[in-house]
Amino acid sequence: MLIRAAAAQYLRGTGFDVREAVGVEEAVAILRATGDVRIVFSDVKLSGDRTGFDLLEIVRRDFPGVKVLFTSGVVRSEDVARTGAPFIRKPYFLFEIERHIKSLLAAPG
Repeated sequence: MLIRAAAAQYLRGTGFDVREAVGVEEAVAILRATGDVRIVFSDVKLSGDRTGFDLLEIVRRDFPGVKVLFTSGVVRSEDVARTGAPFIRKPYFLFEIERHIKSLLAAPG
């Protein structure tokens, strides 16, 4: 939670509109309610019995225009690479998140 809060605060300070979710259900509720989310930054390990991989599947199925950026300190990057989603290994510097998000926003499709 502290890592999420620090990342959210940093990204808000760089001008991003950030919404925070604790797990998959809350993230999906935010996606359904807002309609203007362009990137989901998610840990692979989430609260509850669902994972970031579950969230990725829902995003790709129900919100095809939304990109997902993963992070983890325990999941192997090879496991994430199979999903095709970009990945930042923990620990990371907060500016790395900003750089990855800007790159994803600039990329087509």
